[in-house]
Formats: sequence, C-alpha cells, structure tokens
Amino acid sequence: MSIDDTRLRKLKFRAWHRGFREADLILGPFADSHVQDLAPDEVDLFEVLLEQPDHDLYEWIMERTPTPAEFDGSLLNKIKAFRFKVHEIRGSDHGG
Repeated sequence: MSIDDTRLRKLKFRAWHRGFREADLILGPFADSHVQDLAPDEVDLFEVLLEQPDHDLYEWIMERTPTPAEFDGSLLNKIKAFRFKVHEIRGSDHGG
C-alpha cells in the first residue's frame, strides 16, 4: 500500500512548523529524510506524535523524561537516533 504524497507533504510541513524551534530542527529533517520510507503504521504513529505537546515530545526525544509506553517503540527510537545525525548534518557553524 502506497502512502499518499499529499499526506507525506503535510507531515513534513507539520514536522517543520511545530512552533518549538528545537523540536522543528529534529523532526523537520527527520521527516524530510525518512517519512517516505516509513511503513503505513509508522506514518500513522508519526502523525500522532506530531499531535503531542511540543515540550513533552522534545523531552522524550532528548531522553530527559521517560517516554510513555504507547510511544516507546521503533519509530521514536529512530527519531532519537536521528537527533545525533542531524547535528552532524547541520554542523557546528549553524545556530551558534
């Protein structure tokens, strides 16, 4: 089953425009790089994750607070791992 391109574009936009810049800088690049390769159930979960409060989601990604069981799985683990990669992509000369 193919994921609708319009849905993927909307997800990418939402990932970049959450209103909390720190989360945008992780979730936006993650969506750009990976959303088209996610399984349909992962796309559904990514949508649900994007509906969570910005600061909660960011704290889970940064592993500062425990991730609720319903979100603690392979997708959030991919995002957590990606946070290190996005730092390498952006480099130390961005945002500082």
